[in-house]
Amino acid sequence: MLILLAALFGLAAACPWLVQAMGRRAFLPVAVVPLAGTAWLATQAPAVADGEVLTEVHPWVGSIGVDLAFTLGPLQWLMGVIVLGIGAVVLAYCAWYFHDDSLGVPRFAAVLVAFVAAMLGLVLADDLLLTYVFWELTTVFSFLLIGHDPARRSSRQAAIQALVVTTLGGLAMLVGMLVLGQSAGTYRTSEILADPPGGVAVVVAVQLLLVGAISKSALVPFHFWLPAAMAAPTPVSAYLHAASMVKAGVFLVALMAPAFGDVAGFREVLVTLGLVTMLLGGLRALRQHDLKLLLAYGTVSQLGFLMLVLGLGTRSAMLAGLGLLLAHALFKATLFLVVGIIDRTTGTRDLRRLTGLRRRMPWVTGAAVVAAASMAGLPPLLGYVAKESVFVALVDVAREGDGTGLGGPLGWVVLVGVVLGSALTVAYSARFVWGAFADREVEEKVTVRRVPPGFVAGPVLLAVLTVLLAFFAHPITELLAPYVDLLPPGVHHAELALWHGVGLPLACTAVAVLLGLALHLARGPFAHLQAGFAHDLSLDRAYRGGMRLLDRTAVEVTAVVQRGSAAAYLGIILVVVIVAPGSTLIGAWDDMRVRAWDTPAQAVIGVVIVAAALMAARSRRRLRAVLLAGATGYGTAVLFVLHGAPDLALTQVLVETLTVVVFVLALRRLPEYFSDRPLTRQRFWRMALGAGVGLVAAGFMIVGSGARVAEPVSVVLPELAVDYGGGKNIVNVILVDVRAWDTLGEISVLVAAATGVASLIFVDARGAGIRRVHEIRYPTAVQKQPTGGGRRVWLAAPRTLPPESRSIIFEVITRLIFHTIIVFSVYLLLAGHNAPGGGFAAGMAAGLALVIRYLAGGRYELDEAAPVDAGRLIGGGLAVAALAALLPLAFGGDVLQSAVVDLHLPLLGDLHLVTSVLFDVGVYLVVIGLVLDLLRALGSQIDRQVIRERRTAEEARQS
Repeated sequence: MLILLAALFGLAAACPWLVQAMGRRAFLPVAVVPLAGTAWLATQAPAVADGEVLTEVHPWVGSIGVDLAFTLGPLQWLMGVIVLGIGAVVLAYCAWYFHDDSLGVPRFAAVLVAFVAAMLGLVLADDLLLTYVFWELTTVFSFLLIGHDPARRSSRQAAIQALVVTTLGGLAMLVGMLVLGQSAGTYRTSEILADPPGGVAVVVAVQLLLVGAISKSALVPFHFWLPAAMAAPTPVSAYLHAASMVKAGVFLVALMAPAFGDVAGFREVLVTLGLVTMLLGGLRALRQHDLKLLLAYGTVSQLGFLMLVLGLGTRSAMLAGLGLLLAHALFKATLFLVVGIIDRTTGTRDLRRLTGLRRRMPWVTGAAVVAAASMAGLPPLLGYVAKESVFVALVDVAREGDGTGLGGPLGWVVLVGVVLGSALTVAYSARFVWGAFADREVEEKVTVRRVPPGFVAGPVLLAVLTVLLAFFAHPITELLAPYVDLLPPGVHHAELALWHGVGLPLACTAVAVLLGLALHLARGPFAHLQAGFAHDLSLDRAYRGGMRLLDRTAVEVTAVVQRGSAAAYLGIILVVVIVAPGSTLIGAWDDMRVRAWDTPAQAVIGVVIVAAALMAARSRRRLRAVLLAGATGYGTAVLFVLHGAPDLALTQVLVETLTVVVFVLALRRLPEYFSDRPLTRQRFWRMALGAGVGLVAAGFMIVGSGARVAEPVSVVLPELAVDYGGGKNIVNVILVDVRAWDTLGEISVLVAAATGVASLIFVDARGAGIRRVHEIRYPTAVQKQPTGGGRRVWLAAPRTLPPESRSIIFEVITRLIFHTIIVFSVYLLLAGHNAPGGGFAAGMAAGLALVIRYLAGGRYELDEAAPVDAGRLIGGGLAVAALAALLPLAFGGDVLQSAVVDLHLPLLGDLHLVTSVLFDVGVYLVVIGLVLDLLRALGSQIDRQVIRERRTAEEARQS
């Protein structure tokens, strides 16, 4: 199962290249992978029918007990066949739906395949937290698919609406999963269902899970997002909104019903909301003129029907509901695909403009008629088999309760409601066929283009399956029996069949069909009746009003608290720090013993740091303040050395040096003084605030270190560093072994920061304008022009800098030591596991080498030293770190697990290598890329601005 998921996600990553290389025809080979998955599921059918449950467990995040756990039982098998089988049909359909010049098709293909993988993962997941991960992946991918055309406002709004509604439900569901997992003592879904916990907490958890299910499956009051999502391309509607995504909530209810069907509120909520949704969706479908919206509201109605049936929690209802689940996927996907064909060949979906299509599209008409008849519940189709079984189950509930507690009047109300909902289903099914294919008078006939045979193949195939599977009702019953038998025995033996005999269920079907046809024939008067009850109140309007209110509130609150003063923001934050956590220091000084220093040298350095800090605070010159602040950093590095922490000292020196350089580069575009205005009394408040923050921070450290009651962990760190991480450098072992997840997150933040810097400063691409020194001609200020102007030279500044901006000594020294520093950085990288160094320190050292190259020869010298795009270097570093994190999985290890390799080589001697050095290489590349990004942003870009301003000034003087 994991291999199948990995293949689908890998295929999603490759889809953009395949589509760019093959065009829209690439969808055909792409469809082969989910088709192969369907074939694999077909081979597992005998085992599933025998009651065998296939399981796979792969370690993932062991520290919190989350595994890649998958299970395949009858329910998962059925949903897997729907997800993969219809997914394959829809992908192949896309080869004819899109044009070669359609925008965004490569991205669309990738996201759709990724959605197939996420939906399959949701179905197969056997861990609550893993289920939530795939659940939210489907939400994100559906957002991207619905908003496929960002130029259309309707697409953007529909995508955001679907994202907000389903994410809200997903967050409620996550809380329910956490509560349920804690109550059960495990997050393994199969274990929870086998031995369900009880209590008030479980009741609350189940209700929260239902919030996620009904929001995902578009039940009232969350139903409004589904019709709006019809702004998506038709293949998305056919797959997400008919066969897969909206079935996620239905799947969750079917999964929970055997274990939690009797929990307070479970059955009542689903039956009530399901019935209301079924009726409301059916009524709204009869008012639609857009074929796609008609099907959308019909889907809402059918989802309510499914939730009602599965929520009953009886054997007969469960089997009927699963049969209806399969039938609905087939007939609704068929109808959506038919709408896509009509839209592409006629240019419209408005049934008021369509006429005579049955003669121009006989195969499409046949597929649509079969699918609509199955949706209406007409024999001998799979939809009839499922719906007739539903009526059998509902009659049992109405007559005897069947263990649901809904017997008597309440049961009959539910049965009558379902009959009325089924009549509405018949009516809008007839409206679809009549509106799309019937002959009638229209103002202007549309032009109908030829339908390619491949375009019709998908809906015809699904329609054929709708007919054939009706005659395999008994094998389907046997296949699903192991799961249905988890529920208590009912009044009658649960089975799917074309014929249940003459009785009340058959009468319900007949009444629903006749009443539905009567509604269709009386569509004019019924439409006027509906119009008489029309009003402006709707949950969709409430949602939009709520979003507008939220936006307005955000604007008003921002206007109050965000006044545009960074000093005010910082002041408020610092005052809160002093007042809130700082107040806890009162009374915490009892029995505190403070030792002023270990050696007098520490006191001397401390005095220097304090003096530099005070002078920096009083300085009015920006450059002087930066240099004095740097002095405090260098003083801190000396304190690290005196405390026996050379690794920290090295990192501090490197960071401080680079920080000073970056500040100096940025200060070139700022005034020399902080302010030309006279100093005000506010400076005393700022001084008091700074002193207060300093005292509170010092108090935290003193009280915290003096309040220790247990043995510090630092006592055992030296031994653990060698045993666990295979290195003697405790800091480096912590960063790349013990806290490697944190380090991976931190370099990801660095990547995000670099991207932000690039987006704010670079107008064009990061790598644009990189020029090698030998491509630059000598400036006119240089009198001597040597022959071979394009050849490489050792000192590049004559071609890149005017004489007054050069320092020959600095250039020569830079050229002499540059490669030495680079080699030293590589040494720090490789030796960092046992000696001072590591990926971060090594990257900073290499970055400083690039800094001196820039300072010596300008931006062209920098491009000569590093003729690479900083963005690619940063991305490559992150990719290397991620690869190093995942590589242990290939050898049966855990994510970010390290291995120690000892080698004896003839020339190099004994080598002690730890695989975490590969992770350090990624950090090394990220840091170098970040430094290069900063140099080009604050160095090269500012240089270009200065040159342009000088040229503009010279031209102004000359003119």
